[in-house]
Amino acid sequence: VQLQASGGGLVQAGDSLRLSCVASGRTFSGYRLGWFRQAPGKERKFVSSIWWSSGYTDYVDSVKGRFTISRDSAKNTVYLQMNSMKFDDTAVYYCAAQPTQGAWDYWGQGTLVTVSS
Repeated sequence: VQLQASGGGLVQAGDSLRLSCVASGRTFSGYRLGWFRQAPGKERKFVSSIWWSSGYTDYVDSVKGRFTISRDSAKNTVYLQMNSMKFDDTAVYYCAAQPTQGAWDYWGQGTLVTVSS
């Protein structure tokens, strides 16, 4: 499984940004694809995920109503649309994949998101 994240950049507070994660190496039926982030000096934390087959999504409370995760099965890509961004959203964002009954076993490289206040 390979995961390629992209889309990071420098934005101002209140702006929007969309991250993409291209997944390859297998079919992802039954997998859960997610986004995590790691702010400077802090631990990596869960942000959002989507079950590939059902499309069910979940979010950490701090991004609910601002971030939207989605997937394009034809492109094997997961997106994270980030709106109304805040300074605290500044972090390296990672996409990850979790097989059924497994852990977050697969990780992509990070993409840096910087929000200026």
